[in-house]
Amino acid sequence: MDADFISSEIERNRDEIVKLSLDLWENPEGPYEEFKASAWTADLLEKHGFEVEREAGGIKTAIKARYGAGRPVIGFLGEYDALPGLSQARSSAPEPVPGQNYGHGCGHNLICGANAGAVIALKAQMERDHIPGTIVFYGCPAEEVLTGKPFMARAGLFDGLDAALAFHPMESNMTTCGNMAAADMAKFHFKGISAHASADPYNGRSALDAVELMDIGANYLREHIKPDARIHYVITEGGTAPNIVPERACVWYFVRAARREDVEEVYERLVDVARGAALMTGTQLEVEYLGGCYDTLNNSVLEEVVHRAMLETRQEPWTGEEIAYASELNRFYEANRAAVLDRYDLPDNMEIHEGVLPMLTYGDCSSSDVGDVAHIVPTAFFTTACSNIGAPGHSWQITACSAHSIGWKGMLYGAKILAKSALELLTVPELMEKAGQEFRKATKGKPYRCPLPEGMRAPGEL
Repeated sequence: MDADFISSEIERNRDEIVKLSLDLWENPEGPYEEFKASAWTADLLEKHGFEVEREAGGIKTAIKARYGAGRPVIGFLGEYDALPGLSQARSSAPEPVPGQNYGHGCGHNLICGANAGAVIALKAQMERDHIPGTIVFYGCPAEEVLTGKPFMARAGLFDGLDAALAFHPMESNMTTCGNMAAADMAKFHFKGISAHASADPYNGRSALDAVELMDIGANYLREHIKPDARIHYVITEGGTAPNIVPERACVWYFVRAARREDVEEVYERLVDVARGAALMTGTQLEVEYLGGCYDTLNNSVLEEVVHRAMLETRQEPWTGEEIAYASELNRFYEANRAAVLDRYDLPDNMEIHEGVLPMLTYGDCSSSDVGDVAHIVPTAFFTTACSNIGAPGHSWQITACSAHSIGWKGMLYGAKILAKSALELLTVPELMEKAGQEFRKATKGKPYRCPLPEGMRAPGEL
Protein backbone atom coordinates (compact mmCIF):
# COMPACT_ATOMS: atom_id res chain seq x y z
CA MET A 1 0.00 0.00 0.00
CA ASP A 2 1.38 3.41 -1.00
CA ALA A 3 1.49 5.17 2.38
CA ASP A 4 3.55 8.01 0.90
CA PHE A 5 0.44 9.19 -0.94
CA ILE A 6 -1.12 10.17 2.40
CA SER A 7 1.85 12.33 3.36
CA SER A 8 1.76 14.06 0.01
CA GLU A 9 -1.99 14.70 0.41
CA ILE A 10 -1.44 16.27 3.81
CA GLU A 11 1.28 18.47 2.35
CA ARG A 12 -1.03 19.39 -0.53
CA ASN A 13 -3.65 20.51 1.99
CA ARG A 14 -1.06 22.03 4.32
CA ASP A 15 -2.25 25.63 4.00
CA GLU A 16 -5.86 24.66 4.68
CA ILE A 17 -4.96 22.60 7.75
CA VAL A 18 -2.72 25.33 9.17
CA LYS A 19 -5.40 27.94 8.52
CA LEU A 20 -7.98 25.96 10.47
CA SER A 21 -5.63 25.61 13.44
CA LEU A 22 -4.72 29.31 13.31
CA ASP A 23 -8.36 30.42 13.04
CA LEU A 24 -9.09 28.41 16.19
CA TRP A 25 -6.03 29.86 17.92
CA GLU A 26 -7.02 33.44 17.09
CA ASN A 27 -10.59 32.80 18.33
CA PRO A 28 -10.14 30.70 21.48
CA GLU A 29 -13.38 29.43 22.99
CA GLY A 30 -14.09 27.79 26.33
CA PRO A 31 -15.81 24.46 27.05
CA TYR A 32 -19.19 24.12 25.27
CA GLU A 33 -18.64 27.55 23.71
CA GLU A 34 -16.69 26.29 20.67
CA PHE A 35 -19.27 27.58 18.20
CA LYS A 36 -16.80 29.05 15.70
CA ALA A 37 -14.41 26.13 16.01
CA SER A 38 -17.06 23.48 15.41
CA ALA A 39 -18.62 25.42 12.52
CA TRP A 40 -15.31 26.05 10.74
CA THR A 41 -14.26 22.41 11.19
CA ALA A 42 -17.61 21.15 9.91
CA ASP A 43 -17.40 23.51 6.91
CA LEU A 44 -13.94 22.22 5.98
CA LEU A 45 -14.95 18.56 6.19
CA GLU A 46 -18.14 19.16 4.19
CA LYS A 47 -16.02 20.88 1.55
CA HIS A 48 -13.96 17.68 1.29
CA GLY A 49 -17.00 15.46 0.88
CA PHE A 50 -17.70 14.25 4.41
CA GLU A 51 -21.23 13.69 5.65
CA VAL A 52 -21.29 15.98 8.70
CA GLU A 53 -23.70 15.86 11.62
CA ARG A 54 -23.63 19.19 13.48
CA GLU A 55 -24.82 19.41 17.09
CA ALA A 56 -24.16 15.68 17.25
CA GLY A 57 -25.91 13.87 20.06
CA GLY A 58 -27.81 17.04 20.88
CA ILE A 59 -24.58 18.69 22.09
CA LYS A 60 -24.35 22.18 20.59
CA THR A 61 -20.64 22.15 19.70
CA ALA A 62 -20.10 18.45 18.96
CA ILE A 63 -19.75 17.25 15.38
CA LYS A 64 -19.52 13.82 13.75
CA ALA A 65 -18.25 13.57 10.18
CA ARG A 66 -18.28 10.27 8.22
CA TYR A 67 -16.90 8.92 4.98
CA GLY A 68 -17.01 5.42 3.55
CA ALA A 69 -19.05 2.28 4.12
CA GLY A 70 -18.67 -0.99 5.95
CA ARG A 71 -16.05 -2.17 8.40
CA PRO A 72 -13.69 -1.49 9.94
CA VAL A 73 -14.95 1.79 11.39
CA ILE A 74 -12.15 3.99 12.72
CA GLY A 75 -12.70 7.10 14.83
CA PHE A 76 -10.47 10.20 15.04
CA LEU A 77 -10.80 12.25 18.23
CA GLY A 78 -10.59 15.96 17.45
CA GLU A 79 -10.73 18.61 20.20
CA TYR A 80 -10.97 22.41 20.12
CA ASP A 81 -11.69 23.98 23.53
CA ALA A 82 -9.25 26.47 25.05
CA LEU A 83 -8.15 27.25 28.63
CA PRO A 84 -9.00 30.29 30.77
CA GLY A 85 -6.19 32.60 31.82
CA LEU A 86 -3.82 31.47 29.07
CA SER A 87 -4.22 34.26 26.53
CA GLN A 88 -0.87 34.81 24.83
CA ALA A 89 0.45 36.59 21.75
CA ARG A 90 2.88 34.96 19.30
CA SER A 91 5.78 36.11 21.43
CA SER A 92 8.73 34.47 23.20
CA ALA A 93 7.86 36.33 26.41
CA PRO A 94 4.64 36.42 28.46
CA GLU A 95 2.28 38.76 26.59
CA PRO A 96 -1.48 38.24 27.00
CA VAL A 97 -3.70 39.41 24.16
CA PRO A 98 -5.65 42.48 25.38
CA GLY A 99 -9.30 41.71 26.05
CA GLN A 100 -8.81 37.96 25.62
CA ASN A 101 -8.96 35.54 28.55
CA TYR A 102 -8.85 32.13 26.87
CA GLY A 103 -5.87 30.68 25.06
CA HIS A 104 -4.84 27.38 23.47
CA GLY A 105 -2.45 26.45 26.27
CA CYS A 106 -3.01 22.74 25.59
CA GLY A 107 -2.78 22.92 21.80
CA HIS A 108 -6.32 21.76 21.07
CA ASN A 109 -6.33 23.85 17.90
CA LEU A 110 -3.51 21.56 16.71
CA ILE A 111 -5.44 18.42 17.74
CA CYS A 112 -8.35 19.56 15.60
CA GLY A 113 -6.11 20.41 12.66
CA ALA A 114 -4.17 17.14 12.80
CA ASN A 115 -7.27 14.95 12.89
CA ALA A 116 -9.05 16.94 10.19
CA GLY A 117 -5.96 16.79 7.99
CA ALA A 118 -5.61 13.05 8.58
CA VAL A 119 -9.16 12.12 7.58
CA ILE A 120 -9.09 14.39 4.51
CA ALA A 121 -5.91 12.69 3.26
CA LEU A 122 -7.14 9.22 4.18
CA LYS A 123 -10.40 9.78 2.32
CA ALA A 124 -8.43 10.70 -0.80
CA GLN A 125 -6.45 7.46 -0.63
CA MET A 126 -9.54 5.36 0.09
CA GLU A 127 -11.16 6.82 -3.03
CA ARG A 128 -8.08 6.38 -5.19
CA ASP A 129 -7.39 2.78 -4.14
CA HIS A 130 -11.01 1.68 -3.55
CA ILE A 131 -10.32 0.80 0.10
CA PRO A 132 -13.43 -0.36 2.00
CA GLY A 133 -14.22 0.81 5.50
CA THR A 134 -15.50 3.88 7.30
CA ILE A 135 -13.65 6.78 8.91
CA VAL A 136 -15.29 9.10 11.43
CA PHE A 137 -14.01 12.47 12.63
CA TYR A 138 -15.32 13.58 16.02
CA GLY A 139 -15.32 17.23 17.01
CA CYS A 140 -15.23 16.82 20.80
CA PRO A 141 -16.04 19.80 23.02
CA ALA A 142 -14.95 20.52 26.59
CA GLU A 143 -12.05 18.11 27.05
CA GLU A 144 -10.55 20.50 29.59
CA VAL A 145 -13.46 19.92 31.96
CA LEU A 146 -13.37 16.17 31.20
CA THR A 147 -17.04 15.84 30.25
CA GLY A 148 -17.27 16.36 26.48
CA LYS A 149 -16.60 12.76 25.46
CA PRO A 150 -18.63 11.27 28.35
CA PHE A 151 -21.66 13.26 27.15
CA MET A 152 -20.96 12.10 23.58
CA ALA A 153 -20.56 8.52 24.79
CA ARG A 154 -23.85 8.65 26.67
CA ALA A 155 -25.49 9.84 23.44
CA GLY A 156 -24.12 6.75 21.67
CA LEU A 157 -21.85 8.67 19.29
CA PHE A 158 -18.95 6.22 19.67
CA ASP A 159 -21.08 3.10 19.31
CA GLY A 160 -20.16 0.96 16.31
CA LEU A 161 -16.48 1.94 16.19
CA ASP A 162 -13.86 -0.76 15.78
CA ALA A 163 -10.94 1.46 16.85
CA ALA A 164 -10.15 5.05 17.80
CA LEU A 165 -6.99 7.12 17.47
CA ALA A 166 -6.05 10.08 19.67
CA PHE A 167 -3.23 12.60 19.18
CA HIS A 168 -2.01 15.30 21.56
CA PRO A 169 0.63 18.03 21.20
CA MET A 170 3.45 17.68 23.72
CA GLU A 171 7.15 18.33 24.19
CA SER A 172 8.17 15.00 22.60
CA ASN A 173 7.37 12.43 19.93
CA MET A 174 6.13 9.32 21.70
CA THR A 175 3.52 6.58 21.66
CA THR A 176 2.15 5.84 25.10
CA CYS A 177 1.14 2.51 26.62
CA GLY A 178 0.90 4.02 30.11
CA ASN A 179 -2.46 5.07 31.46
CA MET A 180 -3.75 8.48 32.51
CA ALA A 181 -5.89 8.81 35.60
CA ALA A 182 -9.65 8.68 36.00
CA ALA A 183 -11.17 11.75 37.65
CA ASP A 184 -14.23 13.19 39.41
CA MET A 185 -14.93 16.88 40.00
CA ALA A 186 -17.34 18.63 42.33
CA LYS A 187 -18.00 21.93 44.03
CA PHE A 188 -19.05 21.81 47.69
CA HIS A 189 -21.32 24.71 48.59
CA PHE A 190 -21.88 25.48 52.26
CA LYS A 191 -24.64 27.81 53.52
CA GLY A 192 -24.46 29.22 57.04
CA ILE A 193 -25.89 32.19 58.91
CA SER A 194 -24.43 35.66 58.63
CA ALA A 195 -23.68 37.68 61.77
CA HIS A 196 -21.40 40.46 63.00
CA ALA A 197 -18.06 38.78 63.61
CA SER A 198 -17.36 40.93 66.70
CA ALA A 199 -20.70 42.00 68.15
CA ASP A 200 -22.62 38.69 67.95
CA PRO A 201 -20.60 35.90 66.33
CA TYR A 202 -22.51 33.40 68.47
CA ASN A 203 -25.55 34.02 66.29
CA GLY A 204 -23.62 33.12 63.14
CA ARG A 205 -22.77 29.82 61.47
CA SER A 206 -19.68 30.20 59.31
CA ALA A 207 -19.76 28.60 55.88
CA LEU A 208 -16.04 29.34 55.61
CA ASP A 209 -15.40 27.31 58.77
CA ALA A 210 -17.12 24.41 57.04
CA VAL A 211 -14.90 24.75 53.97
CA GLU A 212 -11.76 24.91 56.09
CA LEU A 213 -12.78 21.92 58.19
CA MET A 214 -13.56 19.98 55.03
CA ASP A 215 -10.11 20.83 53.66
CA ILE A 216 -8.48 19.68 56.89
CA GLY A 217 -10.44 16.43 56.76
CA ALA A 218 -9.49 15.91 53.11
CA ASN A 219 -5.84 16.40 53.96
CA TYR A 220 -6.06 13.77 56.70
CA LEU A 221 -7.83 11.48 54.22
CA ARG A 222 -4.76 11.52 51.95
CA GLU A 223 -2.95 9.11 54.29
CA HIS A 224 -5.63 6.48 53.83
CA ILE A 225 -6.05 6.32 50.07
CA LYS A 226 -4.00 4.45 47.46
CA PRO A 227 -0.65 6.03 46.57
CA ASP A 228 -1.71 6.71 42.97
CA ALA A 229 -4.79 8.71 44.06
CA ARG A 230 -4.78 12.49 44.13
CA ILE A 231 -6.99 15.07 45.85
CA HIS A 232 -6.65 18.77 44.99
CA TYR A 233 -8.83 21.79 45.57
CA VAL A 234 -9.27 25.53 45.40
CA ILE A 235 -11.56 27.74 47.50
CA THR A 236 -13.75 29.67 45.08
CA GLU A 237 -15.83 31.62 47.63
CA GLY A 238 -14.93 32.44 51.21
CA GLY A 239 -16.87 35.47 52.37
CA THR A 240 -16.81 39.20 51.76
CA ALA A 241 -15.14 40.85 54.79
CA PRO A 242 -13.41 39.68 58.00
CA ASN A 243 -16.00 41.33 60.24
CA ILE A 244 -18.92 39.39 58.68
CA VAL A 245 -19.46 35.72 59.47
CA PRO A 246 -19.52 34.20 55.95
CA GLU A 247 -22.98 32.99 55.04
CA ARG A 248 -21.75 31.24 51.89
CA ALA A 249 -18.53 29.51 50.93
CA CYS A 250 -17.49 27.04 48.26
CA VAL A 251 -14.56 24.74 47.58
CA TRP A 252 -13.89 22.99 44.25
CA TYR A 253 -12.29 19.53 44.32
CA PHE A 254 -10.71 17.15 41.83
CA VAL A 255 -10.21 13.48 42.73
CA ARG A 256 -7.98 11.32 40.52
CA ALA A 257 -6.80 7.71 40.61
CA ALA A 258 -5.44 5.09 38.24
CA ARG A 259 -8.80 3.30 37.99
CA ARG A 260 -12.37 4.56 37.76
CA GLU A 261 -13.45 2.33 40.66
CA ASP A 262 -10.83 3.89 42.96
CA VAL A 263 -11.93 7.41 42.04
CA GLU A 264 -15.52 6.62 42.93
CA GLU A 265 -14.48 5.19 46.30
CA VAL A 266 -12.32 8.20 47.23
CA TYR A 267 -14.97 10.63 46.01
CA GLU A 268 -17.63 9.07 48.26
CA ARG A 269 -15.29 9.33 51.24
CA LEU A 270 -14.66 12.98 50.36
CA VAL A 271 -18.42 13.63 50.31
CA ASP A 272 -18.61 12.09 53.80
CA VAL A 273 -15.90 14.51 54.94
CA ALA A 274 -17.98 17.41 53.59
CA ARG A 275 -21.07 16.13 55.41
CA GLY A 276 -19.06 15.96 58.61
CA ALA A 277 -17.86 19.53 58.17
CA ALA A 278 -21.45 20.69 57.72
CA LEU A 279 -22.53 18.88 60.90
CA MET A 280 -19.66 20.35 62.91
CA THR A 281 -20.48 23.90 61.85
CA GLY A 282 -24.26 23.81 61.75
CA THR A 283 -24.27 24.66 58.05
CA GLN A 284 -26.09 23.23 55.06
CA LEU A 285 -24.23 21.37 52.31
CA GLU A 286 -24.99 21.22 48.60
CA VAL A 287 -22.79 19.02 46.42
CA GLU A 288 -22.55 20.15 42.79
CA TYR A 289 -21.12 17.21 40.86
CA LEU A 290 -19.36 18.56 37.77
CA GLY A 291 -18.54 15.31 36.03
CA GLY A 292 -15.80 12.79 35.66
CA CYS A 293 -13.98 10.54 33.24
CA TYR A 294 -12.39 7.12 32.97
CA ASP A 295 -8.72 6.24 33.04
CA THR A 296 -7.20 5.61 29.64
CA LEU A 297 -7.06 1.97 28.56
CA ASN A 298 -4.34 1.66 25.98
CA ASN A 299 -4.25 -1.12 23.42
CA SER A 300 -0.79 -2.51 22.66
CA VAL A 301 -1.80 -3.79 19.20
CA LEU A 302 -2.90 -0.33 18.13
CA GLU A 303 0.01 1.36 19.90
CA GLU A 304 2.49 -0.75 17.94
CA VAL A 305 0.77 0.28 14.69
CA VAL A 306 1.05 3.94 15.69
CA HIS A 307 4.68 3.54 16.80
CA ARG A 308 5.60 1.99 13.44
CA ALA A 309 3.90 4.84 11.62
CA MET A 310 5.79 7.35 13.75
CA LEU A 311 9.14 5.71 13.00
CA GLU A 312 8.36 5.49 9.27
CA THR A 313 7.14 9.09 8.93
CA ARG A 314 9.69 11.77 8.25
CA GLN A 315 9.70 14.56 10.82
CA GLU A 316 10.17 17.93 9.17
CA PRO A 317 13.51 19.38 10.39
CA TRP A 318 13.55 22.37 12.71
CA THR A 319 14.99 25.56 11.26
CA GLY A 320 17.59 27.71 12.99
CA GLU A 321 14.91 30.34 13.61
CA GLU A 322 12.62 27.78 15.29
CA ILE A 323 15.42 26.46 17.48
CA ALA A 324 16.33 30.03 18.51
CA TYR A 325 12.68 30.78 19.36
CA ALA A 326 12.46 27.60 21.46
CA SER A 327 15.71 28.51 23.20
CA GLU A 328 14.26 31.88 24.22
CA LEU A 329 11.20 30.11 25.65
CA ASN A 330 13.29 27.49 27.45
CA ARG A 331 15.15 30.21 29.38
CA PHE A 332 11.97 30.81 31.41
CA TYR A 333 11.81 27.18 32.59
CA GLU A 334 15.37 25.85 32.60
CA ALA A 335 14.61 23.45 35.46
CA ASN A 336 11.70 21.92 33.53
CA ARG A 337 13.83 21.63 30.39
CA ALA A 338 16.59 19.91 32.36
CA ALA A 339 14.08 17.50 33.90
CA VAL A 340 12.70 16.50 30.48
CA LEU A 341 16.17 16.01 29.03
CA ASP A 342 17.14 13.86 31.99
CA ARG A 343 13.88 11.86 31.95
CA TYR A 344 14.33 10.82 28.32
CA ASP A 345 18.16 10.83 28.24
CA LEU A 346 18.29 13.53 25.55
CA PRO A 347 21.27 15.71 24.52
CA ASP A 348 21.92 18.73 26.74
CA ASN A 349 21.73 21.14 23.80
CA MET A 350 18.28 20.03 22.55
CA GLU A 351 15.73 22.86 22.48
CA ILE A 352 12.93 21.08 20.54
CA HIS A 353 12.59 17.32 20.45
CA GLU A 354 13.85 15.42 17.42
CA GLY A 355 13.52 11.69 16.80
CA VAL A 356 11.14 9.17 18.33
CA LEU A 357 11.22 8.06 21.96
CA PRO A 358 10.61 4.45 23.02
CA MET A 359 6.98 3.67 23.82
CA LEU A 360 5.98 4.98 27.25
CA THR A 361 4.93 2.13 29.51
CA TYR A 362 4.16 3.93 32.77
CA GLY A 363 1.25 6.23 33.55
CA ASP A 364 0.92 9.66 35.09
CA CYS A 365 -1.65 11.51 37.15
CA SER A 366 -3.01 13.74 34.40
CA SER A 367 -6.46 12.96 33.00
CA SER A 368 -8.23 13.02 29.65
CA ASP A 369 -11.74 12.08 28.64
CA VAL A 370 -10.16 10.01 25.86
CA GLY A 371 -10.34 7.38 28.61
CA ASP A 372 -14.10 7.12 28.18
CA VAL A 373 -13.68 6.26 24.50
CA ALA A 374 -10.94 3.78 25.38
CA HIS A 375 -13.39 1.85 27.59
CA ILE A 376 -15.85 1.60 24.69
CA VAL A 377 -13.50 0.68 21.84
CA PRO A 378 -9.77 -0.17 21.37
CA THR A 379 -7.89 3.15 21.41
CA ALA A 380 -4.34 4.34 20.82
CA PHE A 381 -2.79 7.60 22.06
CA PHE A 382 0.39 9.38 20.98
CA THR A 383 2.10 12.76 21.14
CA THR A 384 4.34 14.83 18.89
CA ALA A 385 6.67 17.71 19.69
CA CYS A 386 4.70 20.91 19.17
CA SER A 387 6.50 23.19 21.64
CA ASN A 388 9.87 23.92 23.17
CA ILE A 389 11.10 20.99 25.21
CA GLY A 390 10.83 22.83 28.53
CA ALA A 391 7.27 24.08 28.15
CA PRO A 392 5.15 23.15 31.17
CA GLY A 393 1.69 21.72 30.52
CA HIS A 394 -1.12 24.27 30.31
CA SER A 395 1.25 27.22 29.96
CA TRP A 396 1.52 30.46 28.01
CA GLN A 397 4.46 28.89 26.18
CA ILE A 398 2.24 26.20 24.69
CA THR A 399 -0.23 28.90 23.63
CA ALA A 400 2.60 30.76 21.89
CA CYS A 401 3.89 27.62 20.13
CA SER A 402 0.41 26.57 19.04
CA ALA A 403 0.37 29.48 16.58
CA HIS A 404 4.01 29.10 15.55
CA SER A 405 5.61 26.96 12.86
CA ILE A 406 6.90 24.71 15.66
CA GLY A 407 3.31 23.79 16.50
CA TRP A 408 2.27 23.50 12.86
CA LYS A 409 5.12 21.12 12.03
CA GLY A 410 4.25 18.92 15.00
CA MET A 411 0.58 19.00 13.99
CA LEU A 412 1.31 17.93 10.41
CA TYR A 413 3.62 15.18 11.65
CA GLY A 414 0.75 14.03 13.89
CA ALA A 415 -1.69 14.13 10.98
CA LYS A 416 0.56 11.88 8.90
CA ILE A 417 0.96 9.40 11.77
CA LEU A 418 -2.82 9.30 12.33
CA ALA A 419 -3.54 8.73 8.65
CA LYS A 420 -0.84 6.09 8.13
CA SER A 421 -1.90 4.21 11.25
CA ALA A 422 -5.52 4.16 10.10
CA LEU A 423 -4.50 3.06 6.61
CA GLU A 424 -2.75 0.00 8.05
CA LEU A 425 -5.81 -0.81 10.17
CA LEU A 426 -8.06 -0.51 7.12
CA THR A 427 -5.93 -2.80 4.98
CA VAL A 428 -4.69 -5.45 7.46
CA PRO A 429 -7.85 -7.08 8.89
CA GLU A 430 -6.07 -9.32 11.41
CA LEU A 431 -4.87 -6.22 13.30
CA MET A 432 -8.44 -5.24 14.13
CA GLU A 433 -9.20 -8.74 15.36
CA LYS A 434 -6.13 -8.79 17.60
CA ALA A 435 -6.92 -5.32 18.96
CA GLY A 436 -10.47 -6.44 19.71
CA GLN A 437 -9.27 -9.55 21.51
CA GLU A 438 -6.94 -7.52 23.70
CA PHE A 439 -9.73 -5.02 24.46
CA ARG A 440 -12.17 -7.73 25.49
CA LYS A 441 -9.56 -9.33 27.74
CA ALA A 442 -8.70 -5.97 29.37
CA THR A 443 -12.32 -5.01 30.03
CA LYS A 444 -13.33 -8.58 31.03
CA GLY A 445 -16.57 -8.02 29.16
CA LYS A 446 -17.61 -5.22 31.53
CA PRO A 447 -19.69 -2.67 29.61
CA TYR A 448 -18.91 1.03 29.73
CA ARG A 449 -20.99 2.93 32.27
CA CYS A 450 -21.06 6.70 31.77
CA PRO A 451 -19.87 8.44 34.96
CA LEU A 452 -22.28 11.35 34.45
CA PRO A 453 -25.64 11.17 36.26
CA GLU A 454 -28.59 10.67 33.93
CA GLY A 455 -30.10 14.04 34.81
CA MET A 456 -26.88 15.93 34.09
CA ARG A 457 -26.90 17.76 30.75
CA ALA A 458 -24.22 19.46 28.69
CA PRO A 459 -24.60 23.26 28.65
CA GLY A 460 -27.03 24.15 25.88
CA GLU A 461 -27.83 20.49 25.19
CA LEU A 462 -30.81 20.14 22.87
